[in-house]
Amino acid sequence: MVRTQIQLTTDQAAQLKRLASASGRSMADLVREGVERLLRDLSGHSRSERMLQAARVFGTFTSGTRDLSNRHDDHFAEAAVERR
Repeated sequence: MVRTQIQLTTDQAAQLKRLASASGRSMADLVREGVERLLRDLSGHSRSERMLQAARVFGTFTSGTRDLSNRHDDHFAEAAVERR
């Protein structure tokens, strides 16, 4: 293992200490688990896998606007005017 130093907010440190006490684990163990989860989540899928996953939802939703792909700029401009 590599020893490192991190800085937490007062609230983060207090919550982590309570969680460690309640679970019977060390704060360091919980931090290692959190880092492991973050690394797994961020690097769990390759770019091509994420692109395929995104492609699976294409066509799943509808805006109800039939000419949206052709007149998207007009629709955005109209929406901006409506917000004012």
